[in-house]
Amino acid sequence: MKNFALIGAAGFVAPRHLKAIKETGNTLLAALDKHDCVGIMDSYFPQADFFVEYERFDRHIDKLKRQGIKVDYVSICTPNYLHDSHIRFALRQGADAICEKPVVLNPWNIDALSEIEHETGRHIYTILQLRLHPAIIEFKKKIDNGPKDKIYDVDLTYITSRGRWYFISWKGDVQKSGGVATNIGVHFFDMLTWIFGDVKSGVVHMSMPDKAAGYLGLQKARVRCF
Repeated sequence: MKNFALIGAAGFVAPRHLKAIKETGNTLLAALDKHDCVGIMDSYFPQADFFVEYERFDRHIDKLKRQGIKVDYVSICTPNYLHDSHIRFALRQGADAICEKPVVLNPWNIDALSEIEHETGRHIYTILQLRLHPAIIEFKKKIDNGPKDKIYDVDLTYITSRGRWYFISWKGDVQKSGGVATNIGVHFFDMLTWIFGDVKSGVVHMSMPDKAAGYLGLQKARVRCF
């Protein structure tokens, strides 16, 4: 059994982490969120400590460590722009980080995280949920078993509904979410590179609060995204 801490307990995706921690036979020691509407925790870990202030959460995790109670993993379900900081917190505490995508908004920040991984001996994991979708797994098998030198032409269009709340929340703030390409499109970018290989080139044709479009040149595909 492993011990978990959770940062971002009141968000949309947190219940999935709570469910996964429970179903894999692990336990949640503590959770943090500036919002206190976290009654969902009662369904999984009612005895977990909860904090609305980062400073008190930090002190509690440090106290557990000094008492010999190890936090093995920190699940990070916070707004995108905070992922970098919360990952560094997890690694400094001697835990591995499990972080929602995107891990960072600026690619150069990856290098610093890689250095901290090396320094601490801990690891950063992200959620790659589309790689577990049966239809996508089958599609990848089809591409893998196809002609090795073929370059595919791919059109990816994804349209989803969001209310006015979206643009008022952190998700609608490009400084905090990175915009729709990073906040929503990131899942599809992972899927595409998993199936068709690494990125060779990329062009942004349009970037607006509610839409984005561009081109990705992958090892085995020319992808037009909207």
